[in-house]
Amino acid sequence: MSSLALANFSYGVIAALCWVVGLYFLGFWRKTRDRFFGYFAAAFWLLGLGRLAMAALGETSEARRFIYLLRLVAYAVFLVAIVDKNRTDARGG
Repeated sequence: MSSLALANFSYGVIAALCWVVGLYFLGFWRKTRDRFFGYFAAAFWLLGLGRLAMAALGETSEARRFIYLLRLVAYAVFLVAIVDKNRTDARGG
């Protein structure tokens, strides 16, 4: 098995697992309607989309700008979720 094929396989596995984790958080969001879980679901789906793009393009690095930006946006969504949750809890909401 070539290194590119192994990389594409691992990107596919990581993408699938990110989508599963996103569905897990979506389930919590549906039960609680807490934005925190919705943000986390969206962030994991973005991470999975980035890995899927890497596999589809045959990339073994994140040199392409849009792949890097997908990951950056996902991490920004994580930060927004955490800050939003802490502000909501501080206000008593």
